[in-house]
Amino acid sequence: MKLPEAFKGKWFVLFSHPADFTPVCTTEFVAFQKRYEFRKLNCELIGLSIDQVFSHIKWIEWIKEKLDIEIEFPVIADDTGRVAEMLGLIHPAKGTNTVRAVFIVDPEAVIRAVIYYPQELGRNMDEILRAVKALQVSDQNGVAMPANWPNNELVGDAVIIPPPISEAEAKERLEKAKAGDISCYDWWFCYKKI
Repeated sequence: MKLPEAFKGKWFVLFSHPADFTPVCTTEFVAFQKRYEFRKLNCELIGLSIDQVFSHIKWIEWIKEKLDIEIEFPVIADDTGRVAEMLGLIHPAKGTNTVRAVFIVDPEAVIRAVIYYPQELGRNMDEILRAVKALQVSDQNGVAMPANWPNNELVGDAVIIPPPISEAEAKERLEKAKAGDISCYDWWFCYKKI
């Protein structure tokens, strides 16, 4: 498999994990698999660690046998550590373990988001799924996403209209707000439903 060519035209989430046959990583793999609704978003998952391929195979088999969960996404065996080193995934204070990192990559092979977690903290898969959805909505509509979207404390499930770039555009926004086409707290903070 060559990245990003293997997923040309698709979003993908490349995530690294410290090691096979570890409790937190096992919970993460199960959580990713149970949320494979990533595929509904034209998004694939790819795991990576510096474990050898036979370790990946046996661990995936163990998950299937003991937990009755079949892992459907590929897992890269970066046993030379070349990819992990190139992406900055080797934890400087934890030997040769890879860190818990997430790279969200768009269909143009552009890394759109990078999230790092310490080894002691398992990832929130719903947040990663939310980030993919939010980036797609942002791209499709030319908008920004508020905190906790789609459950923001100020604008609910609305999206943020990027700030105006001219005085005329700012005035036009306020007119649109008066007409009810958009909502604004002020000229620089406008939002709308999509």
